[in-house]
Amino acid sequence: MTAITIRNVPEHIRDELAARAARSGQSLQAYLLAELAALATTHHPDDWWAQVRERAQTYHGSASSDDIVEVLREVRGE
Repeated sequence: MTAITIRNVPEHIRDELAARAARSGQSLQAYLLAELAALATTHHPDDWWAQVRERAQTYHGSASSDDIVEVLREVRGE
């Protein structure tokens, strides 16, 4: 596994994250790892837009509503 270091975290942010970890019954490290995992597995809107643009170019800028729905379903994993 790789270590990640984040420097210059304001104390109030660290305190809030530690409080959330405590409320969830986790160490701060376990809590942050879970949050990072969720962040990494969630599709970012920019990724979705990139797929839409790519598909639009494939259809020469004239993607149908069915094409758009298909991309949405793929992005959502449906």
